[in-house]
Amino acid sequence: MVTLWRPVGPKELIEKSGMRAFPPRLPEQPIFYPVLSEAYAVQIARDWNVPANGSGFVTRFDVLKDFLDRYQIERAGSKALREYWIPAEDLPEFNRAIVGGIKVTAVFGKDANQPTVEE
Repeated sequence: MVTLWRPVGPKELIEKSGMRAFPPRLPEQPIFYPVLSEAYAVQIARDWNVPANGSGFVTRFDVLKDFLDRYQIERAGSKALREYWIPAEDLPEFNRAIVGGIKVTAVFGKDANQPTVEE
């Protein structure tokens, strides 16, 4: 298993899946970008999602390594900004490769008083 993080805004309704899957991508979103470090996810949630949507959330989840082995780790700038680029059409299979649930580990912006999921 590989632990990944995903910064999300309030419109990504993970709760509808029982915290087990990410929603389908919109037509203008051809790639799903889970990231390899919590610090990178925090940066995006805090610095991008909050100004754009009022709130930003950091999620953590485990994915089967066998599934991820099909994809390269991509760099989005510096060496610290690493992520997978999962094509939108592969997202249902990605969701099936999630082991356990998706946990919210940090909340920023107007929803910052919402509790995060404890270990």
